[in-house]
Amino acid sequence: MATDTHTGKTGAAGAGHTIRRLLLDNGALSALVVLLVAMSLLSGDFLTTQNLLNVGVQAAVTAILAFGVTFVIVSAGIDLSVGSVAALSATVLAWSATSAGVPVWLAVILAVATGIACGFVNGALVAYGKLPSFIATLAMLSVARGLSLVISQGSPIAFPDSVSVLGDTLGGWLPVPVLVMIAMGLLTALILARTYIGRSMYAIGGNEEAARLSGLRVNKQKLAIYALSGLFAAVAGIVLASRLVSAQPQAAQGYELDAIAAVVIGGASLAGGVGKASGTLIGALILAVLRNGLNLLSVSAFWQQVVIGVVIALAVLLDTLRRKAGSGGAASTGSGAPGAPGSGRKGAVKAGLAVVVVAAVVAAVSFFDSGSSGTTTKVGMSLSTLNNPFFVQMKEGAQAEAKKAGIDLTVTDAQNDASQQANQLQNFTSSGVDSVIVNPVDSDAVGPGVRSANKADIPVIAADRGVNKADTATLVASDNVAGGKLAAKALADKLGGKGSIVVLQGTAGTSASRERGAGFAEGIKAYPGIKVVATQPADFDRTKGLDVMTNLLQGHPGITGVFAENDEMALGAVKALGSKAGKSVSVVGFDGTPDGLKAVEAGTLYASVAQQPKELGRIAVQNAVKAADDEKIQDMVKVPVKVVTRENVADFS
Repeated sequence: MATDTHTGKTGAAGAGHTIRRLLLDNGALSALVVLLVAMSLLSGDFLTTQNLLNVGVQAAVTAILAFGVTFVIVSAGIDLSVGSVAALSATVLAWSATSAGVPVWLAVILAVATGIACGFVNGALVAYGKLPSFIATLAMLSVARGLSLVISQGSPIAFPDSVSVLGDTLGGWLPVPVLVMIAMGLLTALILARTYIGRSMYAIGGNEEAARLSGLRVNKQKLAIYALSGLFAAVAGIVLASRLVSAQPQAAQGYELDAIAAVVIGGASLAGGVGKASGTLIGALILAVLRNGLNLLSVSAFWQQVVIGVVIALAVLLDTLRRKAGSGGAASTGSGAPGAPGSGRKGAVKAGLAVVVVAAVVAAVSFFDSGSSGTTTKVGMSLSTLNNPFFVQMKEGAQAEAKKAGIDLTVTDAQNDASQQANQLQNFTSSGVDSVIVNPVDSDAVGPGVRSANKADIPVIAADRGVNKADTATLVASDNVAGGKLAAKALADKLGGKGSIVVLQGTAGTSASRERGAGFAEGIKAYPGIKVVATQPADFDRTKGLDVMTNLLQGHPGITGVFAENDEMALGAVKALGSKAGKSVSVVGFDGTPDGLKAVEAGTLYASVAQQPKELGRIAVQNAVKAADDEKIQDMVKVPVKVVTRENVADFS
């Protein structure tokens, strides 16, 4: 009996020691466990089956990209092109299967081949062109993104239904993207641990010259390594487009940084020679848990970026210090057994670091958590971007109305990323909000997320832009096409029906840019004496508007007018024109932002088509509350637009 008791204790102690070693010897896993516990304590909506599946779906694309990047980083390289290659591969698939009439199975092969080809070119530039991997893949980032825009002409392309099942669920609950992520993770682990090329990656990353001297064909191996990264990027792009039911030419922007972060958080070294698939998966899950949890906790969209950056740094720091403590202990004791000299000190260091991470996460989230007001009405609002004064004003109008009505409003920033917006809508649905307001990044891509809300009987209010292939309670919007026509008339009247003008377009693929541009093009047709000499995108950005306008002036110094599809680009154009603005060149913008109205008042901007974004946000919240209370609302609520000139600007200021 004494022996049995001793054995049982030993077994229990051994199991406990194994778990303790598993957590303390893996900084990324420890950080993930800490985050899961912290988020579970802070949000009752986090630890549910549906939400955990949401986290898996939201991690899938980043994880698949990161698995491919793992090969490159283990071999002491870097791949900055994976996001653009993912978008290009998806665009090739959608275009081939629709516009080109290619059978879907062949379109899928072409998409995968596109990813492999991009990776192969990267590998050739690095191995034989002797370019630094950073430069080679940075060039491919631009080339692949440009080709995606060329093929799609800047507009989303509908994805084939037979492939879109990759973004759906099995049995109505098991997400296919999660299954694809697991399959690609297992393939990564197999390649790294059980294949010749996997061992070559570690050898090249550990010491490339030694690998070459030992007979390894380093250049050929690099070709294969980067081709594998391209293959995984293609799969990620197909999964992403399947979720959005459309290929977005601007999809996956910035995802390469998330992929690299996931690999490094997972314990890989940028110096090469270290890394594994399980660590990369954990890194991707950490990023997904952070974003999901912060959404559920109603943390400000601006503070989310700060908290995510801090926690990423802490996670990597924890793993780095763990490695140093471990190597120091091993050197001094020669034993990793519990109770060996120095092991208590190492354990204390590790435990202390874990506590620091816990404290940082809990303190940051708790401090910046806006919390629930305790009201019965909770509304989620997903804006396409908060990097634009128009949408900032829309948010301010919505928040003012929410405060007045005493409701709990959570505002998130999709950062012009349709996939991120889909994640936010999933989070709102799983947290059980009473209604949702969405300002779509893309009207087609937002459809699946809105349909999920429809299934959960959560009413959705579309703001500024409509939603396709899904039900919305109402659309609160200005008429962008009508606004474009008004801008054309205002500019033509100012020029007396004659002159040469340039057009600055917004972000390619966005409905606002398409509609404003279409309205302006239709309106300007009525004035045959006006010639559009150049049309260039400036992405709704003031700095890009300045740069593009400066370049256009070199080729067209005699222009007399400019139409910019938002005030930010118009203000950039005004800066480029200098003393010509408001005198020899008339500039018309769109949105009626505070800075735009000041420029109109000063005379440097001739006119702006004012949309009253604060009013739009206010009305959207009003209708969201009515929809949550099952009150009848109109199918469409129009917020009037009006041309603002120097004569009437005081009425808007």
